[in-house]
Amino acid sequence: MQPHGNSASPSLRADQTQFYDTGVLPGAPVSWRLPYVIPGPDYYPARVIRFEDVSVTYRGGVQALRGLDLTIEDGEFVVIVGLSGAGKSTLLRALNGLVPATDGSITVGGVEVVGASAAELRALRAQIGMIFQTFNLVNRTSVLNNVLMGRLGSVPAWRSTIGLWPADDRERAMQALERVGIVEKAYVRAANLSGGQQQRVGIARALVQEPSVMLADEPVASLDPVTSRQVMGDLRRINRDLGITTIVNLHYLDLAREFGSRLIGLRDGELVFDGNIADVDDDTFMEIYGRAIGDDDLVGTGDDPT
Repeated sequence: MQPHGNSASPSLRADQTQFYDTGVLPGAPVSWRLPYVIPGPDYYPARVIRFEDVSVTYRGGVQALRGLDLTIEDGEFVVIVGLSGAGKSTLLRALNGLVPATDGSITVGGVEVVGASAAELRALRAQIGMIFQTFNLVNRTSVLNNVLMGRLGSVPAWRSTIGLWPADDRERAMQALERVGIVEKAYVRAANLSGGQQQRVGIARALVQEPSVMLADEPVASLDPVTSRQVMGDLRRINRDLGITTIVNLHYLDLAREFGSRLIGLRDGELVFDGNIADVDDDTFMEIYGRAIGDDDLVGTGDDPT
């Protein structure tokens, strides 16, 4: 048994590379790995995010975003709501280049995402942490190794291939785990964690990138009410403590009210609401959803541990 995970198999390395380069589930084959890029501290100016007349049309003519104009300032905590298919996930994936915009312009700190080269996208993604609904962990390895995958863009490939992570990166990973309250799970296999703990590993993995932007796509969709509030509390604290711009897609409207600062409403790919969460009421949500709000739109009761 090697508690510190000092080696990594070629298959694990492939999992790591596939996740970092594409954001898809680990385990898919990888035929090419781009050279790693380490952006300097002045690579990006102020991290203002701008969507200008952005549309995304999928094969078959399905239009997921329609003429979206949106500006998100550095350090904001933004919650996006809308029905399934409203364009929430597409917005996040277009922002980090996982889904190409078919029209318009998307910039992060003045860096154009639309039409960017593979190397430019890789550099951009080093600044954008991504948290997934399905966690996207490598279950057969330790929590610490999963978190260290967030450092793939900052170390030479040979180091992560053999598991020889720099001491500074290991310290960053442990600090990230401490920030989300599961540092004692560092050497536990990811498969042995609860759903809430696995999502916290996902947050730590994104955090260890030291990103300027954090994207969370339905991060609590599969969690119970208490755990959902714990995870949302982690994201809110990270935003407040570190000033990381945070954009969270949510289905549960009570969580949006409880944790959001600014609310974005999407309907059929169009922006239908953009305002302060304090100004939002049930009529606002009905306008966004185009129907009455039901129990399925609320996570329900539970003590907020934050």
